[in-house]
Amino acid sequence: MKSSALWEVDDLRPIPSKQEMLLALADRHGKTLQEKFSKGTVAVCGLGGLGSNIAVSLARAGVGSLILTDFDRVDLSNLHRQQYKASQIGMYKTTALVQNLLEISPYLSMTAHTLRITEENFYPLLSDADVICEAFDDATEKAAFVNYVSEAMPEKYLIAASGMSGLGPSNLIQTRKLTEHFFLCGDGAKDAADDIGLVSSRVMICAAHQAHMALCLLAGIHDV
Repeated sequence: MKSSALWEVDDLRPIPSKQEMLLALADRHGKTLQEKFSKGTVAVCGLGGLGSNIAVSLARAGVGSLILTDFDRVDLSNLHRQQYKASQIGMYKTTALVQNLLEISPYLSMTAHTLRITEENFYPLLSDADVICEAFDDATEKAAFVNYVSEAMPEKYLIAASGMSGLGPSNLIQTRKLTEHFFLCGDGAKDAADDIGLVSSRVMICAAHQAHMALCLLAGIHDV
C-alpha cells in the first residue's frame, strides 16, 4: 500500500518547464554545446530497433527537432529491441514513438511521416535535416536510400548502419568515416546472424553509435 501511495504522489508531480529542462541539460553539457544540440534537426528514417533507439538518445540529449519516418506498425516481435510498449502493439510506429518521446522530452519538436521513403518523396521529407540517420531493416532499401541522399543531397551528413546482429563482441561495432559527409556504423557483417538474429543489446550499441555521431556532427566534430 505504501508503494502504491508513493506512486500516486509521483504521478501528480508537474512536468518541469521548458526552461528548467534546458538549464538541466546545459548544466550537463555546457551552455554552448547544448545550444548547438537545441538548434539541430536530425532525421531518423526507419523506427525499428535502430531508429527508435537513436531517437530516444537524441531526445534525451536535448536535440531540438526530429524528423521521424516509418510506414510500419508495432508488432509483438518488436518489443525485445525497440522502444515501444506492449500496450502500443498495432499502433503506427510514428504515433507510438512520438508518444514515448514526449514523455521523455515534452518540448521536443517532431515531424512524423507515416509512409515508405522512396526516390520520389525523400527530398522534401528530409530537406530540413542537418543530419540524416538511415535505420532500415532491409539491405536493399538501405543501399537505395544511401544512394538517393548521397546523389541528391551531397551536403547533408548521412549516418548509416550495417552489421549489428548476433552475440559477437560489442567492440567490433564501430563508426567509420567513409567520405566527408557519410558515416557507417556497425561491424560490417551481414545483419542477420545464421541462427540468432538481432539481439537487443547489440542493436542498441549500433544505434548509440549512430546517435553519438549525430551529436558530434551537430557539435561541429566531424572526425571519428
